[in-house]
Amino acid sequence: MSANNALHIAVLPGDGIGPEVMAPALEVLRKIENTTDLKFRFTEAAAGANHYRETGKSMPDSTVKLCEEADAILLGACGLPSVRYPDNTEIMPQVELRFHFDLYAGVRPARLIPGVPSPIVGADQRGIDLVVIRESTEGLFASMGKGVVTHEDARETLVITRKTSERLFEFSFRLAERRKTRGRPGGLTCVDKANVFKAFAFFREMFDEAAQRHPEVKTERLYVDACSAMLVKRPWDFDVMVMENMFGDILSDMTAGLIGGMGMAPSADIGDRHAVFQPCHGTAPDIMGQGKANPTGMILSAAMMLDWLADKHGLEQAAEACERIERAVDKAYAQGIKPMEFGGRNGTADIGNAVLAAL
Repeated sequence: MSANNALHIAVLPGDGIGPEVMAPALEVLRKIENTTDLKFRFTEAAAGANHYRETGKSMPDSTVKLCEEADAILLGACGLPSVRYPDNTEIMPQVELRFHFDLYAGVRPARLIPGVPSPIVGADQRGIDLVVIRESTEGLFASMGKGVVTHEDARETLVITRKTSERLFEFSFRLAERRKTRGRPGGLTCVDKANVFKAFAFFREMFDEAAQRHPEVKTERLYVDACSAMLVKRPWDFDVMVMENMFGDILSDMTAGLIGGMGMAPSADIGDRHAVFQPCHGTAPDIMGQGKANPTGMILSAAMMLDWLADKHGLEQAAEACERIERAVDKAYAQGIKPMEFGGRNGTADIGNAVLAAL
């Protein structure tokens, strides 16, 4: 935090609908600022496919320096299908930031907001409130840009290390403990494929070691295929789940689908010192500039940022502000807001204004 106690937030709007959903999220934070003692200083910076198209870099060094100095990083959405690196992979500065700042814990909450449709029968009565924790710097993604392709075959290497896994599990157990103090079950499930791959048996072994240090947390172990089947039948049985990078990439999208889709899903990539907060959705260039984008995931990501800042700096008002934003989102949907992806008529401005009014 700076000398005047303002929280310095690096703002990376990104590409496509990224800037469109960022705007109402910043308005929500400004309203929090006007109704609490919290103060923010927002600094916007370039990152994404458009910047790459103009300069040949996904983000300038000045953006990385800003993110290094800021208290937290808010990111809209980055990448465009039509803009790619020479090897045909997409421009993903959000992934580059994970590696640069060692943001090993990818936190993907999935909470069904009352009034939002879910494809799961009974979810409207039972509720869904779970968190996928995805290791975000290694696993199969450690091979990003390093794969070997020949005329006959292609190879990528999965990496799991003790250093990262031990920190990941400690983070996961602490989150489960915090959720228990807030009325959730406080359970933690390790999701892997330990029955087939030695790397995942190693992963589970380290989970078991961490579990011995947290005996008050109820733990389970599930293979990823069985876990997937259970998630689409009884998602309300889950609380916190921790898993390797690629498994988390897939299951976090699936759990977002259980709560209304990617537009409803916030996320964070958290390390020991830095953290990036962004919605789970992509840049959606097909609806860019039409006012149709759902900013809910971005607004809830801003709320997650406040909760993380509260824990990091001991700011009780920031934790309360996070809960206020979540309650305001719930109230907006309870009062009839219906995004266009649900067949409704409410676009970016309507949803943002409804949340502001509920605050």
